[in-house]
Amino acid sequence: MSVTTRFAPSPTGHLHIGGARTAIFSWLLARHFKGKFRFRIEDTDLQRSKQEYTDSILASMQWLGLTWEGETTYQTKRMDVYSKYVDQLLASGHAYWCSCTAEEVDAMRERAKGLGLKPRYDGHCRELGLGPGEGRCVRLKCPLQGKVVFDDMVKGRISIDVAELDDMVIRRSDGTPTYNMAVVVDDHDMGITHVIRGDDHVSNTPRQILIYQALGFEVPTFGHVPMILGPDGAKLSKRHGARAVIEYQKDGLLPQALVNYLVRLGWSHGDQEIFSLEELVELFDGTHLNPSAARFDSRKLEWLNGHYMKKLPVEELARLTRPFAEDCGYGALSDERLQTLCTLFRDRARTLVELAASFAPMLKTADELEFDPACVEKQLNAEGRAHLEKLLPCFEQVVDFSPEPINEALKAYVEGQGLKFKQVAPPLRAAIVGYMGGSHLPDLMAFLGKEDSLARIRKAIALG
Repeated sequence: MSVTTRFAPSPTGHLHIGGARTAIFSWLLARHFKGKFRFRIEDTDLQRSKQEYTDSILASMQWLGLTWEGETTYQTKRMDVYSKYVDQLLASGHAYWCSCTAEEVDAMRERAKGLGLKPRYDGHCRELGLGPGEGRCVRLKCPLQGKVVFDDMVKGRISIDVAELDDMVIRRSDGTPTYNMAVVVDDHDMGITHVIRGDDHVSNTPRQILIYQALGFEVPTFGHVPMILGPDGAKLSKRHGARAVIEYQKDGLLPQALVNYLVRLGWSHGDQEIFSLEELVELFDGTHLNPSAARFDSRKLEWLNGHYMKKLPVEELARLTRPFAEDCGYGALSDERLQTLCTLFRDRARTLVELAASFAPMLKTADELEFDPACVEKQLNAEGRAHLEKLLPCFEQVVDFSPEPINEALKAYVEGQGLKFKQVAPPLRAAIVGYMGGSHLPDLMAFLGKEDSLARIRKAIALG
């Protein structure tokens, strides 16, 4: 099967996760069938469209890895093409000129409502044979009887009686095409076979099908995915943790984690939660799309991101973390030290921002280190400091201050005193890191070096 899909955002804002999910679904479907994925910027809203949003959308698509075939299509560069097709519909008798003003159309709709009918344009100019003129628009001549029927990839068969529709405007009085007209022409010219989009477009689809039919174009397969809701079932908003894609990048998420998470919001393959990109391409064939709205959970997204961070080669993780480490003011870290820090702290971090922030205690001197007050109270009490006083000479005697000898010295103390490791490790960790976090203690101490490690222990002891 030859498949060509597309993503067509409007540059009236940044790319948000709902749009990103639609783009990912479309991209995966094309890649699964070894087809083409096309990209279009629908920038006909000249007042609200901004170049900064176009640039942001393009950057977000690149970050997500959603590459496309061919050049980017811009609707504002295709006005002559839309006019050509409108003229074709006029010539074939499938469209007509309309001189009704907005006020007159509103009055028609009010009269229909008063009669208990659907508010709609009543076809006043349909058979008048008008030509072009000042203030006149062009309307599609909608069939008077029948139904528009299509099989939706998500919602199944949808049937709309044409009595629910009216003779829609396809060219405004200023000469510009309406959304439905431009979309049909673009999708036909781009060879689109499958359209995946939000279910807020369901009402547009029968109208667009009528335009396809009037032009003699083949109608693509449609799939309308439901919106993403917040965890409370309400419309997703920033209070639920939803952000623009570009903000997730700034928050230190990995694109593969966001792609994986968004695909699972509305699509499933059994109970599997974690997918490589290769698996997604292999499995996503347009089936198993859920018609029910999915709920966004920022905690689950961060958990998934932490999983991907743990799986990354440490060299790649360090490269991605470096900008965030520099934002923390850590200065020029060598690749080796940065990779070591990533190895030490990656297991507990959920984002690259968290990972970089966790380095702070390891990049301070003993004098600069601050102890968490809760840690001081619970771990660096009299009993904890007593253990540190006895441990200090044990570590002073370690010549090769590397993880294994450090661990042997700690183990010898614990066993020699008849203690359990959990009695000694917490106060030592509090002394070394300042809080209850981080990696294996001997690894942390080896990174700091003997002089700094001992200075931290002495500082903790002096708290008494």
